[in-house]
Amino acid sequence: MNRLPPLRLLHVFETVHSAGSAKRAAGELNVSLSAVSQALRQLEEHIGTSLFDRSTRPARLNEAGEILLKAVIENRDRLTEALSEIQALTTQSGASVTVACTVGFATYWLMPRLEAFYLDHPDIAVNVQTTPQEVPHMPAGTDIAMRFGDGRWNDGDMQHLFDEIIEPVCAPVLAERLRKEDRNLASAQLIHVEFPDPNWVTWSDYFVQTGQKPAGTSKGLKFSNYVQAAQAALSGHGIMLGWRSTNGDHVQKGLLVPIGLPVMRPKSRFYITLSHRSRNVETAQVVIDWMRMTAQSETPEPVPENSTRFRNYTTDS
Repeated sequence: MNRLPPLRLLHVFETVHSAGSAKRAAGELNVSLSAVSQALRQLEEHIGTSLFDRSTRPARLNEAGEILLKAVIENRDRLTEALSEIQALTTQSGASVTVACTVGFATYWLMPRLEAFYLDHPDIAVNVQTTPQEVPHMPAGTDIAMRFGDGRWNDGDMQHLFDEIIEPVCAPVLAERLRKEDRNLASAQLIHVEFPDPNWVTWSDYFVQTGQKPAGTSKGLKFSNYVQAAQAALSGHGIMLGWRSTNGDHVQKGLLVPIGLPVMRPKSRFYITLSHRSRNVETAQVVIDWMRMTAQSETPEPVPENSTRFRNYTTDS
């Protein structure tokens, strides 16, 4: 077989894997479930073999599917980097800075604050590049990466942005219902974010570090995207682990409330990485200085680890 399959079929294939099911992929692609199923069948016919083990629910990639997925991801990353390098060659350096960060960080922390930045710096354009990784890559053309980890990266200059704070939160309407029904965390629906990153904090991690009981964590809603999980929590569908970087504004506005379980301070922190390959170092540093100043002005009062803000709920059965 010499002819490569159409790129649209490969895109559907990768989306099904990342979304976790064909149904979720259809939602992300804004197409019907039958359209996704048809695209997968066309891809398998083109290749000449099945790519999924359909004896499981949901279907999982078989060995052939794993091989194809690896090739698709590797070549997509190479193509993305190549296009970024080409763009960097053809774009003049100037008052434009490209920032790489996760969808959640961009949606809930960076974007809401950019309006204030533009008021102070109307001559600087900030281009936001979202990635699924907590440690975004920095190909040519990317000036800054917002990263969550230990700060041990060698592709740029590290500057600490802020420490992360994590605590269970939910919508006020759900908190009030739990209070009236005298229910505890073990019986409440938890919202899980299944994120393939070693720095990501799961409910299991939270319970281990805070010494709480993990009863009930196997149930609940599961998402592959933090933004979707946050929307579920805002709608009152369950309790989620709220991160300062993404849910801090929601808590400040009262859209989400801490439910009274211990606050967790992970060892990993948020850092700003100024790329060694940046052609706009001076302009990028202006953006970095502003972000650090903004984060410092918003730093909440220290909350001791394993303390609780409220004591209405426990994990005890």
